[in-house]
Amino acid sequence: MVAEAKKREIKEAHKRKKIMRERFKQEENIASAMVIWVNEILPNWEGMRATRRVRELWWQGLPPSVRGKVWSLAVGNELNITPELYEIFLSRAKERWKSFSETSTENDIEDAGASVADREASLELIKLDISRTFPSLYIFQKGGPYHDLLHSVLGAYTCYRPDVGYVQGMSFIAAVLILNLEEADAFIAFANLLNKPCQLAFFRVDHSMMLKYFAAFEVFFEENLPKLFLHFKSYSLTPDIYLIDWIFTLYSKSLPLDLACRVWDVFCRDGEEFLFRTGLGILRLYEDILLQMDFIHIAQFLTKLPEDITSEKLFSCIAAIQMQNSNKKWAQVFASLMKDNKEGDKNHSPAPKS
Repeated sequence: MVAEAKKREIKEAHKRKKIMRERFKQEENIASAMVIWVNEILPNWEGMRATRRVRELWWQGLPPSVRGKVWSLAVGNELNITPELYEIFLSRAKERWKSFSETSTENDIEDAGASVADREASLELIKLDISRTFPSLYIFQKGGPYHDLLHSVLGAYTCYRPDVGYVQGMSFIAAVLILNLEEADAFIAFANLLNKPCQLAFFRVDHSMMLKYFAAFEVFFEENLPKLFLHFKSYSLTPDIYLIDWIFTLYSKSLPLDLACRVWDVFCRDGEEFLFRTGLGILRLYEDILLQMDFIHIAQFLTKLPEDITSEKLFSCIAAIQMQNSNKKWAQVFASLMKDNKEGDKNHSPAPKS
């Protein structure tokens, strides 16, 4: 027994040494990558961002110290939001919070109609959602250092985009940006990110567009994982059951935070396609387990992924996913689905009256 215990102890010591060596190597790689990003890539962003060397370095994960800057540059600012504009919408949000916290007269509520109820619901939802955002970190909960900051960014956004309002899941996206950027920059990136076609479709709950995204996803699902695809089909398990949560939070709720940030790195490089490629990477990683499960267990498993998921394993599975179907890439497959839908609408439209 003593000999066995000694063996186990030696084995554990070797394991710890190996982990330490790997961690040290990883830290060295991050440090040398940071020097390249700061001294070479960022000063020559437009000329270098699409080069093979930069794309390969990008795939390996961005050093945390430059992550926010690269995300901002990659997402862009098509909406031309300035820090001053953020302050304007933030002060509007603060006024609204103040007026809702004071007792409203019945006449005010009658005059404003349903919009007051909608706004109050939105503000209540923000409050509730913030308390559920990365609860294990304790930094976004009431009294935490980032609670007010997250409240500000989300409140300002509901004033900036009342047509979208606040939707559950947004708090996770804003929180990840706040952890990597200054307040106004986080808001600018947040608003621009949510203005991308895929995010807008999901956050506006545009069912028609969401179905196109699911259909495109299934094309590549069948291409890459035919066995699992048929298994899901046999249970009528559709992508919305697991994809909605993944897309709404850009994987920040489903994956460990450091791994979610790596997914964000490449999402900022490759756009919406990478969100669906990541989904297929997850399915590939757990394919053998999922093939043994029924509908309920698959849905439960994909809703709460194992916590020991590592970036090496996931990214090697993502790399193995081919985003090509009959020589068509993601954008072409999605465009042809859009075209088919338009033609279908034409065919079903009523004939003009004579």
